[in-house]
Amino acid sequence: MNTQQAETALAEELRRIAPDVDVAGIDRDGDLREEFDIDSMDFLNLVTALNKRLGIPIPEPDYSRFDTYGGAVAYLIEKAP
Repeated sequence: MNTQQAETALAEELRRIAPDVDVAGIDRDGDLREEFDIDSMDFLNLVTALNKRLGIPIPEPDYSRFDTYGGAVAYLIEKAP
């Protein structure tokens, strides 16, 4: 998986959870939950959706890697089959 593929998957799943937020204007290093105003349930839905879509297991100890948009993209690239 390359950066573009990871960003596309993440952006599309984020739009499903927070449709009013402009993904293009996201701060790659800002707090993902604050940027998208998502709560813990929305975050869990995001992780689950990415797991189903990409087939990448995301165990709870790795959730902190999703603190930022850039961190989430890097994680998806690193763990992609």
